[in-house]
Amino acid sequence: MRHNSRWLIPGLALLLAAPLGAQTTGMPSFNAPYRSFQRSELGAVVSFPGPGGTAFEGAYRYARSRFDIGLRIGMWDPGAAKTRLMIGGEARQRVITHSTDFPLDGALVAGIGAHLVSGGSALFIPVGLSLGRRVDLGQSAGRAGESRGASISIVPYVQPTAYFQANLVSGGGSDLNFTLGLGADVRLSRTFDVRFSAGIGDLDGVSLAAVWVH
Repeated sequence: MRHNSRWLIPGLALLLAAPLGAQTTGMPSFNAPYRSFQRSELGAVVSFPGPGGTAFEGAYRYARSRFDIGLRIGMWDPGAAKTRLMIGGEARQRVITHSTDFPLDGALVAGIGAHLVSGGSALFIPVGLSLGRRVDLGQSAGRAGESRGASISIVPYVQPTAYFQANLVSGGGSDLNFTLGLGADVRLSRTFDVRFSAGIGDLDGVSLAAVWVH
């Protein structure tokens, strides 16, 4: 696992002991263990969370040294309640590299986000451990079936998480919840990804994203 394996035990300890988080904006949209871009990416995300309703978000992420930073903003219409403004930021740091001893790559994901609505705002504090591995499926085809040289790949992953949620109203209280994120990032070309994810547990539901990478 090279020298990065020293982060595995601290990372698992964080997940079990600290006020950790699922997706920054409280939606069932999770992260693969490594970035698919060189400089930045821009995406659109639609989510169907377990409580009901539909959420739409825009997401921007950029590389900085060995980690990357993401920003998300959007709206969630629960259906039977007021529409919420969602905003959040997160960082992802690769901490595990696969080897003959451990077959998966891993990254810690942390951030902070909020749902903003009159009389019902909430704060989320996220951290998670994403584990997965890229699988190359072949070359994309151009006209008449010629190869473009762009590899099609998929990154299946799991992201066990826990999230601390504080309700920002008088007497609202707070909770520490747990969920298991499952996902797959599909690279269709050098500049375009489709991403699927789902949550099982306290944060459940599904998400779909279209992402342009640079």
